[in-house]
Amino acid sequence: MEGKIKVGILFGGRSVEHEVSLQSAKNVIDAIDREKYEVTLIGIDKRGHWFLYDSSNFLLNADNPKLIKLNNSDKEVVMTTGESSGLYSLSENKFLDKLHVIFPVLHGTFGEDGTLQGLLKLADIPFVGAGVLGSVVGMDKDVMKRLLRDAGIPISDFLSYRKFEYNEINFEEVKNKLGLPMFVKPANLGSSVGISKVHSEDEFKKAIDEAFLYDTKIVIEENIIGRELECAVLGNEKPVASIVGEVVPKHDFYSYDAKYLDENGATLKVPADIPEDVSEKISDLAVKTFTTLSCEGMGRVDLFLKENGDIFVNEINTLPGFTKISMYPRLWSETGISYKDLIDILITLAMDRFNREIDLETHKI
Repeated sequence: MEGKIKVGILFGGRSVEHEVSLQSAKNVIDAIDREKYEVTLIGIDKRGHWFLYDSSNFLLNADNPKLIKLNNSDKEVVMTTGESSGLYSLSENKFLDKLHVIFPVLHGTFGEDGTLQGLLKLADIPFVGAGVLGSVVGMDKDVMKRLLRDAGIPISDFLSYRKFEYNEINFEEVKNKLGLPMFVKPANLGSSVGISKVHSEDEFKKAIDEAFLYDTKIVIEENIIGRELECAVLGNEKPVASIVGEVVPKHDFYSYDAKYLDENGATLKVPADIPEDVSEKISDLAVKTFTTLSCEGMGRVDLFLKENGDIFVNEINTLPGFTKISMYPRLWSETGISYKDLIDILITLAMDRFNREIDLETHKI
């Protein structure tokens, strides 16, 4: 390809993780190789409107995670599909130059759950990260756990309920199945939003109500007492795993505040202080989880290591955080891939996948 590769960095969004996305995007935008890439900044506000931004002023309170917000812009755009697919400027009433690839730095619903990925496939634009299927099953904790269980990957016991089953959720039945404490979570959300650790019946009802604020389906999981470990995975057909890291929360659990607002909310140990054979088992499990869930590009697999040596997969994050305290880029940095090079590899993987798919007969119709 002659000249610079035109990359659209997409961030913000209609998710409760909007502010996390802004932090991640800032780091990606600061680190990307400007000599290799021509960068277009596309911010999505909380109403779902898309705008173009300049890298010098796209954020307000950029250095304060508690106050960070998207700046105003009068350059509204939309993504179109069909023969003239790409970005269309509403303010200038014209199509903009075609982007070669999109780097979504969006977390949670409408960014990480397959909806955006479907739009970008319709627009015929390569994009970083998992495809539609991997994004959907990676986001839905209920479906994800069923697939992992069927693949023989060890997971914690869980139950799932839909909103219409609300009156059938019985505390005593759930307690007898999962024990106390237990975790109640929205099925389709990330960054620990809407998650509660439950110790009693009173807490149980509050947790159910809280989780249903964010999704029409919830999962309830047993509490695994063990060390919280994380492993990053990178690749398409032949994914590889990073070294293993450990999260030591200083809160009751690894909450949203601990991840993104409180720099002292958790200690990240990279590499984790574990035996080499255990590290190898975790790396193998991480890759198996990644491939079982049809993921591509990147993923961070979160696991538990019990005192007796048993390992359980908790979940995968298909668009993990890229903030300055995020585990995914740090794991690769300690493995030998710098932040800047990691961005480059992810963009290359996105374009390789796209080039592989355009040879299919379904793409030629």
